[in-house]
Amino acid sequence: MINLHWLYALAGAVFAGFALGSVRDETNSKRWGNAAFWGLLATSFWFGDLFGDIGNGLLVLTLVGIAGLNLIGRGTKETTTREEREHFSQRFGNRLFMPALIVPFTAFVGTLLFTYTPLKSLNVIDPKAVTLVLLGCGVIIAILLIFVWMRPPPVAAVDEGSRLANSIGWAMVLPQMLASLGVIFAAAGVGTTIGAIVGGIIPQESVFLAVLLYALGMVAFTMIMGNAFAAFPVMAAAIGVPILIQADGGNAAVVGAVGMLSGFCGTLMTPMAANFNIVPAALLELKNQYGVIKVQVATAIPLLIANIVILYVAGFRL
Repeated sequence: MINLHWLYALAGAVFAGFALGSVRDETNSKRWGNAAFWGLLATSFWFGDLFGDIGNGLLVLTLVGIAGLNLIGRGTKETTTREEREHFSQRFGNRLFMPALIVPFTAFVGTLLFTYTPLKSLNVIDPKAVTLVLLGCGVIIAILLIFVWMRPPPVAAVDEGSRLANSIGWAMVLPQMLASLGVIFAAAGVGTTIGAIVGGIIPQESVFLAVLLYALGMVAFTMIMGNAFAAFPVMAAAIGVPILIQADGGNAAVVGAVGMLSGFCGTLMTPMAANFNIVPAALLELKNQYGVIKVQVATAIPLLIANIVILYVAGFRL
C-alpha cells in the first residue's frame, strides 16, 4: 500500500536533486554549502525516522547553522538563454502552463475517484494520505509529460530545480519548521498558560476586551509562527474556547472562523510566512525582500479592525 513513506522518499529524492544541481553549478561560490543544506534535508526525509529525537534535533541545528552562517547562496548559471525562453513562449504559448496544472488536477480528480468509486476497495493507497500521495503522483506525471513533450536535456529537471531552490534559499523549509513549532507550543501547554494569564487580566463580562485580545493574539502568534493554522490551537485553548465560548457564550462558529481570518491578517505582515511573502519577493527578484509585506500592511490592518468588529457583533450581539 502506498502511504506517506513513499511521498517522503520522493521528497528526499527532490532535495537530493537540488544538492546534486548545486554541486554542478560552478558559478556559485557557495555551492558546497548549498549541497550540504539540501543533502541534509534529503537525509531527513529518507532516514529521519531512524535518527530519533536527538538525531533529528542535531540535523535541524546543522541546517540552521548553515543558513545562519550565510553558507548558502545562488549562482549566475542559466540553463536557457533569454532568446530560447522567448522562442518557447512563442511556440507553445499558454500550453506551457499545462504541466503545472496537471499537479492539482491529478490530486483533485484522483481524490474524488478514490473516494466515490470502487478504487478505494483496492487498498492501493492509504486512505489517510490519498490526497498527498496523488499530489506526488501529479508531480511525477507532469515531469514525464515535459520530457516526452519538450524533450529537454536529461539533467534539466535537476538543474532547473536546484536553480529555483537556491534562488529561494533557506526560506523554502521555513513553513515545515514553523509547523513543528506550532506542535511544540501546543504540547508544551502554551495556550493554557496564556489563558490563565489573560483570565486574570480581563475583567468579568468584558467581552470586547476578550475579543480584542483574542484577535490580536491570533495576529501576534501567526506572525511568530508564520501560519494561522499553527497559531489557532494556541489562542483557541487560551481565550477562544474557555473565555469567549464557554464563559461569555459566544457563537463557536463565528469565534473560530473570524479568529482564523484575524490570523491571516498576521500572515500578511510577517516574513515568517515565507511561502507567501519572502518566496515571491525572491522569485520576482525584488530589490527589497520585504517589499511584498510593505504593500500588504495597508490591507491587513483595516481587515483586522473589520474582523474585530464582526467578531464582537456577530459572535455576541446577534
